[in-house]
Amino acid sequence: MKTIQFKTNIKCSGCIAKVSPELNKTVGRDNWKVNLESSDKVLTVSDEEVSETDIQEALAKVGYKAEKIG
Repeated sequence: MKTIQFKTNIKCSGCIAKVSPELNKTVGRDNWKVNLESSDKVLTVSDEEVSETDIQEALAKVGYKAEKIG
């Protein structure tokens, strides 16, 4: 399984609730997580078929940004 990580501007559980419908639709409910304890609020996505652009566009629809790490 391919894993992609992004630095995001997701800051709290309320933000996660806002992005959840889009990310669930784009990559599936169990294929992503956000580490709120990290200073970069790292979003980790595990999916073979999703692209970096797909993730960024899904977050942009609900007002968030993602910058690929690495």
